[in-house]
Amino acid sequence: MSISTPGGEQRRPTVVSTGKKPAAGRPASGAKAGSGKPTATRSGGGKGPRKPIAPVKVSQGRAKGPIILFAVVGLVAVGIIGFGAWAAFQGSKPWEERADAISGIVNYRKKDPELVKGSNHQPGPIKYTISPPVAGPHNQAWQNCMGDVYDAPIANEHAVHSLEHGSIWITYRPDLPADQVAKLADKVRGNEKMLMSPYEGLDKPISLQAWGYQLKLDNADDSRIDEFIKTLRVNASIEGPTALCNQGITATGTTPHDDGVQMPTQ
Repeated sequence: MSISTPGGEQRRPTVVSTGKKPAAGRPASGAKAGSGKPTATRSGGGKGPRKPIAPVKVSQGRAKGPIILFAVVGLVAVGIIGFGAWAAFQGSKPWEERADAISGIVNYRKKDPELVKGSNHQPGPIKYTISPPVAGPHNQAWQNCMGDVYDAPIANEHAVHSLEHGSIWITYRPDLPADQVAKLADKVRGNEKMLMSPYEGLDKPISLQAWGYQLKLDNADDSRIDEFIKTLRVNASIEGPTALCNQGITATGTTPHDDGVQMPTQ
């Protein structure tokens, strides 16, 4: 048996809507071919999707200024600490060792131990083999050494007694320039156990004396002057730190003052 269809144009089957949306990525039924959004894949290429382009990083060089500054500060700090340690070590040495370390110093305590015994008082002029003298017999009166700056020569015999008490005696040629004299005076004036006076016949412009020690120099800017004073003032005394520097002779002149002088008890 044959079944015939209705005549006329062939009818398309009726599409019944189900109320559902077409699945994602698929065109709706009845949609025209090629309609809708293009896909991410390339047609016919076969190479896949393009990779995202990574941003280019620009490296910035580190600022060298702070690094150099910190390095310099560190070096300075190390230097300060090192110098402090060295100074502390030097200061811990016995003063005799520090005195011997001063360049150019002459240690008569080692050269002539008999000369520096002290306590040998003699009246009148005394002949000294060292000029200016640094030790030996001396007058029973000392020269005042309370930071006294004498503008004329003083008697060796009184000055040596002051050395025995631990003072520093600075002497200089009378023709030393005034500015140099002023610099020396600044180191003396107002400081106990210090005295200063011009001295005829020096073979160097300046000569420093402590009991048993001498240092001769060319100018008042020499740093060894301060080192000599720091190391030997008071320390070089053979009568102890309490030996007096006041109540001494304040008169100038190279002749010792024996007559009519009221002598201190020390």
